[in-house]
Amino acid sequence: MRPGQRNLITDVAGLRVGNAEDHDIKTGATVLVGDKPFVTAVSVMGGAPGTRETDLLAPDRLMQEVDALVLSGGSAFGLDAASGVADALREVGRGFAVGDQRVPIVPGAILFDLLNGGDKAWKENPYKGLGRAAFAAAAPDFALGSVGAGVGATTRGLKGGLGSASLRLESGFTVGALVAVNALGAAHVDDTAQFWAAPWEFDGEFGGLGAAPSHRSPQAPLPDKGSGEATTIAIIATDARLTQAEATRMAVAAHDGMARALVPSHTPFDGDLVFAAATGDKPLKDPLVDPFQLGHAGAVCLARAIARGIYEAEARPGDTLPTWRARFGQDPRS
Repeated sequence: MRPGQRNLITDVAGLRVGNAEDHDIKTGATVLVGDKPFVTAVSVMGGAPGTRETDLLAPDRLMQEVDALVLSGGSAFGLDAASGVADALREVGRGFAVGDQRVPIVPGAILFDLLNGGDKAWKENPYKGLGRAAFAAAAPDFALGSVGAGVGATTRGLKGGLGSASLRLESGFTVGALVAVNALGAAHVDDTAQFWAAPWEFDGEFGGLGAAPSHRSPQAPLPDKGSGEATTIAIIATDARLTQAEATRMAVAAHDGMARALVPSHTPFDGDLVFAAATGDKPLKDPLVDPFQLGHAGAVCLARAIARGIYEAEARPGDTLPTWRARFGQDPRS
C-alpha cells in the first residue's frame, strides 16, 4: 500500500471536498460531494453524537445512496450546514427523484466548538451559509489543518484540525479518509511531539519523528471536557463497489484507526462517528479478502489523517490552546 497522488480522500476518483470557515467565530464546515450519488453507511461509537439523516443509512432502509456528506462545527447549530448544501444541490438538479421534485440526501455530523474563544454572539445561525460556501468551494485539492470543520476543533492540550490521507492497495482499490479532530483524548504521546499514529506514517507526512521512546502514563486519564464538548467525525471513502452492509463494516473497522491515533477515544463525552462512502467504480474481485483489506486500509488512513490534521493546524488570535507547531517548536513547512 502507498498513498495516492494527493494523499487526500479525493484520490478516490469522482469525489471533491470543500471547506468554508469563519475565523472570528472559530468554526466552519466541510462537505464531501461526488460527481454522482454514492453508497453511504455510518458507524457511531462515541457517547454524545450529533447527526442528521443517519437513520437512512442502515442497510434495511430505502435510501442506499446520498449526494453529499457534511462535517461541521457548531454543535446542534451546525446541523444546519447540511441544509445549505441541500439547497445548493437542488439548484443544480441533484437529489432523489420524487415525482417532479428532487430531494438531495445530505447526512451530516457535528462537533462541539462553542467554547474555543471565538465570538459566538451571532444573530442568525451562520451554518447554512457555511455549508453553501463549502459546497461552492468543492474541488479535488483542498487544504488541511485550520480549515473547514477543523477550524475551531481542539484536543487534549493542542489545537485540533481537519486531516486527510489516502492509500492505493495492491488489489487496485483506493481508500481515503477525511476527519475533523475535536477529541477529548490526545493525538500526541504524553509530553512528546510524537504522534500515537506514528507506526502508520508514510513519507514524513506528519513530521517523520517516529514513535515515542516510551509511554509513561499507566494511570487512567480524567476528562478535561464536559459531556458533549468533544467529538471526532470522519469519512472513509473507496472506489470499490460495496453494498450498504459492506460499507457499514468498513466504517466499523475504520474506528480502529481513531483508537490508534487518539488516546482515549470513543468516550462517553465524545460523539465519535465514521461515515463510509463507496463510489462503486470498481467491482470486488474477492468478496472475502477485498472487504477485509478495505477495512484495514480505512483504519490506517484514518489514523494518519488524524495526525495530519493536528500537525497542519495554524495559530489564530484568541486560540485557547497552542498548535502542535507552537508547543513543540517545529515547523512542518521548514
